[in-house]
Amino acid sequence: MTTDPPRPPRPHAAPPPPQDPRGGFGLRRSAPPAEQAGAAGSTSHDHDHGAPPPSARAHHEETPAPSRAGAYSAPRSDGAPVAGQHRAEVAPGEAHSGSQAEGPALAPAPANDTGWVPAVTEGSEALGSFVSTPARGTALSAAGHTADEDSVGMRIPMPVQTGPEADRLRYVGAATRRIARGLDLDEILLGLCRSAVPAFADAILVYLREPLPVGDERPSGPLRLRLRRADGGLEGPGDTPDVPVGDLPALETPYGGAPETIGVLLDGPLAEVLRGVRPVFADSPRAADALAELLGNPPGPLPTGRRALLAPLRGRRRVIGAAVLLRRADRPPFEADDLLVAAQLATHTALGVDKAVLYGREAYIADALQREMLPDSLPQPTGVQLASRYLPAAESARVGGDWYDAIPLPGSRVALVVGDVMGHSMTSAAIMGQLRTTVQTLAGLDLAPQEVLYHLDEQAQRLGQDRMATCVYAVYDPIAHRLVVANAGHPPPVLLHADGLAEVLRVPPGAPIGVGGVPFEAVELPAPAGATLLLYTDGLVESRSRDVWGGIEMLRERLHDAATVVSPPPLEPLCDEVLEILGPGDRDDDIALLAARFAGIAPSDVAYWFLEPQAQTAGRARRLVRQALRRWGLDDQVDAAELLVSEIVTNAVRYAERPVTLRLLRTDVLRCEVGDDAPLLPRMRHAAPEEEGGRGLYLVNRMAQRWGATRLGAGKVVWFELPIQ
Repeated sequence: MTTDPPRPPRPHAAPPPPQDPRGGFGLRRSAPPAEQAGAAGSTSHDHDHGAPPPSARAHHEETPAPSRAGAYSAPRSDGAPVAGQHRAEVAPGEAHSGSQAEGPALAPAPANDTGWVPAVTEGSEALGSFVSTPARGTALSAAGHTADEDSVGMRIPMPVQTGPEADRLRYVGAATRRIARGLDLDEILLGLCRSAVPAFADAILVYLREPLPVGDERPSGPLRLRLRRADGGLEGPGDTPDVPVGDLPALETPYGGAPETIGVLLDGPLAEVLRGVRPVFADSPRAADALAELLGNPPGPLPTGRRALLAPLRGRRRVIGAAVLLRRADRPPFEADDLLVAAQLATHTALGVDKAVLYGREAYIADALQREMLPDSLPQPTGVQLASRYLPAAESARVGGDWYDAIPLPGSRVALVVGDVMGHSMTSAAIMGQLRTTVQTLAGLDLAPQEVLYHLDEQAQRLGQDRMATCVYAVYDPIAHRLVVANAGHPPPVLLHADGLAEVLRVPPGAPIGVGGVPFEAVELPAPAGATLLLYTDGLVESRSRDVWGGIEMLRERLHDAATVVSPPPLEPLCDEVLEILGPGDRDDDIALLAARFAGIAPSDVAYWFLEPQAQTAGRARRLVRQALRRWGLDDQVDAAELLVSEIVTNAVRYAERPVTLRLLRTDVLRCEVGDDAPLLPRMRHAAPEEEGGRGLYLVNRMAQRWGATRLGAGKVVWFELPIQ
């Protein structure tokens, strides 16, 4: 094998740059002064085969890559160049002489004379990744080689963009990001106005279609535009008479006052400009007429020429509005490139408006669904006062599986229900609606609380294997002042006594609804007058910062503190006070709250009898009713009460086999209840002229304030109410 003879060293001539492994050639750069000084006292062998000098290695490892803070960065007070201002390259002769000849710091980019205001620097940081490269000619050190002028790996930086075009790019990027951040209509329009004024224009007016189409809806009726937002003004110290800019009446009226709505003529100039979609200047007669029509043909002079720009707003399907951009006389007019900027702003705004309208429709549907799933209003049964609250988990999850209900039962009782389906989504809300309907049906059968939960568990298993829920079902009897409670994996109720003592009721926890095969237990507890029962879901007491029992203790303390101020505290303010235990970041789940203030019915306001099913029972019932009403001082209701009681008792005696019950209750109304063991509910019908019967319920319906019939576990109860004058 033949080899070439060794070549003599050439200390004053650098070898040609080797081939770059990336396909290019390395570029020369002048070495720093310290590096040149070190190279003067070393041979080329040391330079080629030895380790790099400490000074050169330190310079290469510690010199930060320059970055650019923005087009309008100001120079530093200490004379050092700001980020983004590259140092001038060092001349070879100056480097060898040992002088640190650095070029002066670049002056900050001045505001160009194109009407742009150098106040918007947002978005310039997006260019940092492109301009944060070493200056041209900076060497890259490879493994085993020094970072000197003969290095082979060189990085070619991307040229920094400056000038009006770069300003426009940075402005459009920042403005579109600000517009896209909005979720609702007001945020999007506010983002457009704040981005346009004063960086791009001195005044802006935004018109939107009235009403706005949603999705694929085809708008019907004539095209009408409504002024939705206006920002900025045309008054300025530089106004001159030769360049009229005019006064806009719309800008003098603050947004939120009387809406300004205009009708767009189908064959008019404004409709033609809107169909063209592209922004236009007001320098042509057609565009000037379109601007005058949009602004309602104001009596004063309008901005003319290239100081007014009309940009249609086109969504995904159709034009949904227009934006007017105006500049004062002391500012350069719009340029042709500004039409592209206005088109970008209009496009992103229109798409954002479409997004906001669709989001608003989804939120409306979710709210409507939740309102339909929950009771519109709570009943006000005898002897108990009710109040409720519902809070969604978040604005983005406005539906959930929590529900509450109050169901009147026979005998002036009331069923209090609070449940929680796992999750807070549309599916959870749908399951909640089915379970709530099931509870109402089971309550109408007057089943015991544990039986209601048992059948509810069966229904949940029919809906699916993963349909899990918790529920607490309580029945309050205002006459007996008793409370029967059954629980299915739900947080226990809290009872606030009239003396301010708050206690957590000892209720068997039970298994959640949907487990199946687990029995439920019910407990009977005293419900004294003046006490307040709170039923709630776990979203009120459980969060990331505390567990369920810690939250229940906080709830108990909050109730106790509220009762120390006023005892008993008003029910509606008490619900608001309870919700204040939630911190700013504590709400992770939706919340349902049901509060019941027990008043009860005094024994002196109750009259109760058992009547044998005999022929003379109706006459005895009339006498008993007459005596009770006269004892209560209700002589005016005697005649009507006797007639209606006689009709209902007669019908009950005809079908009953066991004693008939008759009960009178005196509260804000006079309530009469007749119970028997016949399960068939009576129905009102119109008797024929030749029929002797069939008119009893017709009389009840005409004379009573309210009446109804409820099936019991063994029989039924027919009741009516008469007003107390």
